[in-house]
Amino acid sequence: MASLKEMRNRISSVKATQKITKAMQMVAAAKLRRSQDAAQNARPYAERMASVIANLASGVSGDGAPRLLAGTGSDQRHLVIVAAADRGLAGGFTTSIVRAARERISKLINEGKDVKIITIGKKTVAPLKRLYGERIVASYDLSAERSLTLSVAQPIAEKIIEIYEAGQTDVVTLFYSRFKSVVTQIPTGQQLIPAEVAGGGAADLGGAAYEYEPSEEGILETLLPRNITVQILSALLENMAGFYASQMSAMDNATRNAGDMISALTVQYNRTRQAQITKELIEIISGAEAL
Repeated sequence: MASLKEMRNRISSVKATQKITKAMQMVAAAKLRRSQDAAQNARPYAERMASVIANLASGVSGDGAPRLLAGTGSDQRHLVIVAAADRGLAGGFTTSIVRAARERISKLINEGKDVKIITIGKKTVAPLKRLYGERIVASYDLSAERSLTLSVAQPIAEKIIEIYEAGQTDVVTLFYSRFKSVVTQIPTGQQLIPAEVAGGGAADLGGAAYEYEPSEEGILETLLPRNITVQILSALLENMAGFYASQMSAMDNATRNAGDMISALTVQYNRTRQAQITKELIEIISGAEAL
């Protein structure tokens, strides 16, 4: 059995840990508010751009369609982008994204597809490298970035387009966690190339006639690469909000567990101390009676 000094030290250690987890919970809660606002503010822009592309794509077909929209006509080669966290202590946030991506990668490999992987986030590399190390073509560590802007997403988008235009992939899919609420983040797989245009339709202009200058094809050639950048940035912002929500919940649970452990250790300490006091009293009384 541990001595009273060892038990006191352990209680002090758990109390110090509890202070740290409580502080991390408060920091995550403060950052969550800003991250949630950023993610929600980015959604209308990304959705509107997707809507514009869908509207333009409805008037483009055949050989005139840009390759980023029409695709290569094959789905043999896949590029899977896995975006998760750069830091830990956030429960199962990264694990859920990696699990969803791993299931898709495993399915594609079993179907005989050629799969390449790009990782975004320091914590994403290790779990994928163990299984698919030879398939990882690029990794991005964003832990040094103070804020997420288009300049952060741009190099990633350029790398994706470079791989696609080099003929090394036919389909590009991005995995990230879509923020729904503080307690719910949904691992999501979004196809970037060929661009998905589901839900598109003609814009409502009140019956006015309109035409594009330059042509729809020319506008799409400019918009499609930019759309990839916007979708990646939107996914990173969603991830950041989800990360802080998961971290806040994880640190709250850790704080509660530390409190329970402190209570249990305190009870055990008091019982041990009482037993020692009782033993000492018995020894004193026994010695006095012997005299």
